[in-house]
Parts: sequence; C-alpha cells; structure tokens
Amino acid sequence: MQITNLNPDADIGASAWHVEFEGHGLLLDAGIHPKREGREGLPLLGKLAADAVDAIVISHCHHDHVGALPVALRQFPHASVLMTELSYFLVERILHNSVNVMERQREELGIREYPLFTHEEVDDFAAVFQGFRYRRPIEWAPHHRRQSAGRLPTIEFFDAGHTLGSAGVLVRGAKQSLFYSGDVCFHDQTLLRRAEFGEVRADVLILESTRGAREVPRGFTREDEIERLAESVVNVLKRKGSVLIPAFALGRTQEILATLALWMAEGRIRRQPVFIGGLGRVFTEIYDLESHRANRNLSGLKLTEALDLRVLSPNLVQSMKLSTGHIFVLTAGMMNPNTAAHDLAVRMAGDERHGIFFVGYADPDAPGGRLKKSKPGVEFHFSDSGGRLKRRCQLEDFDLTAHANREDLISLVGNVDPKVVILGHGDGPARAWMEDEIRHQFPRIRVEQPGPGEKVKG
Repeated sequence: MQITNLNPDADIGASAWHVEFEGHGLLLDAGIHPKREGREGLPLLGKLAADAVDAIVISHCHHDHVGALPVALRQFPHASVLMTELSYFLVERILHNSVNVMERQREELGIREYPLFTHEEVDDFAAVFQGFRYRRPIEWAPHHRRQSAGRLPTIEFFDAGHTLGSAGVLVRGAKQSLFYSGDVCFHDQTLLRRAEFGEVRADVLILESTRGAREVPRGFTREDEIERLAESVVNVLKRKGSVLIPAFALGRTQEILATLALWMAEGRIRRQPVFIGGLGRVFTEIYDLESHRANRNLSGLKLTEALDLRVLSPNLVQSMKLSTGHIFVLTAGMMNPNTAAHDLAVRMAGDERHGIFFVGYADPDAPGGRLKKSKPGVEFHFSDSGGRLKRRCQLEDFDLTAHANREDLISLVGNVDPKVVILGHGDGPARAWMEDEIRHQFPRIRVEQPGPGEKVKG
C-alpha cells in the first residue's frame, strides 16, 4: 500500500489522498483549498498518472473535501464516484454553488482561471455519482483488473457525526486495510449525534488533526457553551439590538437554527423571523427531508416548520432597520467581501446595541478573523471594501465545533490499533502534538506526516 498526500499546502487545505491498494488506485476526497485562488487551490492531481484512479470516494460535502471533484473527473473520466446517500443529496448543489461563486469572483476579483468547471460539467458528471448507506461493503475496483485471487477490495462508510452525510471510510483488501477518518466529531451536536465508528480495525489510519493544538479547558461542556450563547442572544434582543451569527451553510447553520428553535419553543426568546442565506435555506430543507435517514437527535424537528425562515435579499442588507432586534444566521463564516455577513458586520460593528457571535472557525486573514481579533474601540482594517472599523458591538466566540477534540482522536488511534498513522488536515502545531502523543501512548505505531506530494508506505 502506498499513500500520497495531494494537498498543495502543509496546512489545512485541499483534502485529497491517493491510495495505491493491491493493484488498484483510490482517490480519497477531492477538495479545494479555501485560501488559494484559481488552480493553485486544487489538489496535486498532476502527480498522478492518467490511469492512477479507479474510484473517487467523498467523505463529506464541505468544499475542502469535494470542491475539486469535477476537475478530478475531467482528469480521471473512467473513475466511479462513491459517497454516502446523504452526501448524494447534497453534492450537486454544493458544486453548482461553487460555479456561481467562481463566476462572481472572476468578475469581481479578475481571476481569469475561474470557473475551474462549469454547470454543464457538473450536470454531466453527476450521472456517475453513487450514494450508499452506512455500513455496507462496496466493491470499487474495476472487474477487468481483478487479481488472480478473484477478490476485489471494498470500501465501507461509517457515520462520522461531522455534518449530514459525513463518513469515515474503511478500505479492505485481501491482505491489508486502511481507515480514513475524514472530518469526525465524537460528541453530540444539537441535531447530529456523535460518530459511530464502532469496532473499526485497520493496518493504516489516515487521521484528521484539526484541533490537535487546542486543549479543552477543564470543566468545559458544550451545554454550558450553548447556555452562554443563549444568554448573549437574549441580552442583545432585550436592548433592541440585532444578532449576527456567521455560519457555514452546511452543518453549522442547521445546528444553530435547531438551537434557536428550541429556545423559541421554551419561550427564552420570542418567536420572530430568522434571516438566512439562500444556500443555507436549501441545505436546511434537505436536513428536514432526510431527517429519517440521519443518525440525529430531534428527528421530528422540521426547521422550516418550527422557524419563520426568510432568505435575506441583497437589497435588504443595506435598507432594513437593525434597531428592532433581528436575528441573522448567515452563510459566510469568513465574512468575505460581497456577502451579506460582511456588509451587515460593517453596519453593526460600531453600535454597542448589536451582537456578533462566532460559533466556528474564522481564518485570521479573512475579515471575520480580523473582526474576531479586534479590540473594543480600537480601529482596525476589516476589508478593502469595508474599510477601517471601530468595534463597539458585543463580540463573542463560542466553541461549538463539529470536529473531534484531540483526546478523542488519540482514543480513536487506540481503538483502530493501526501499524501506521498518517496525520493530515491540521496545521503544524496540531500535527506535532498529535504525533508526540501517539508516540508516547503507542510507541510501536509508526507516525507519518507526508508533505504536499509526498508518498509513504503503509
């Protein structure tokens, strides 16, 4: 077994791993780097031969794991594409939205390489997408390359608890096995329940390490964090301010909406419209429609029925009065320019009545990250279009992650009991902590951190 890291960056970026497995080739994810523009954001697919990929497996539908799928299929047109059935309901909408964003960035930012693929290509490639249930072995290698033993390798999806449809992937062959964690969450969220990796065992473990450098404070609980958010929202609404919660469209938006629905049902906040983005609305409807297929809490809660959801039109962003206590859950976690979250933040930042509440990661170099680091009353550069702001609004950061804490990842290593652990999807300090801890607790396990384009043997 030979594994190649195709992420073009040593940091979190375009998730993609190539696995040479018993005479067959498997591509695990085909993401796009969220901080790079044009073709520089693509995985290093050029390092692979034209016949190197028999199948592409998608762990979940976040852009850094699926955003380059059409480009990969253009290079490997005979590859099958496998994902969970829940991801199957999401993937085309994700990719079509990517085309829309790239077309807009071509005009606004002058990135002439965009779009990297077209709506027509997404429609054409969708014919080869296949969705499968969790815990079902699936043959993925082409039959014409069947080895003399007559056995084809299989993959099997295990619920990763990260977002709707997310999965860890077990690859089994005649002699070896590999488990790819994807992005995983080992604690219950408001809607989705924790990962169900069961009794997975494998020779090689490819493991995410997003939170490897983040120590969980003593006594921390997610329930306390949600209570702290509730108190902050209530206080802002009491003083007739508006609340802005920037959240990614798939996953975090639905978790926050479910939390708001519970608070309204309990009478903690009054029933009122909740303004969201168009893509967030689409994914929320899918969460509702597929609730019976998902391993989730509150399976009977239909967000589109429990809440008065209203898509925020561009003309309303600048015109609506903010002094009447609105709630915005907007699908632009980084607050990049030309988004409603960005433009509302410009309006809200200087008014002490309002509250801007982060519930997830914001890149330090993005407007959201700069706002998160800002000090009250101190002018700072928000963005080129937004200019310099002086923050007076209430600003809070809440740890409602959908990624596993580092101690849980170490426990996964012990459960899987691999001979080799390959660390990815984390920055340098995160991977360094993970490697040190694995070596300390499991000294017989070999730990690898392949750089961009580097290969390791399993």
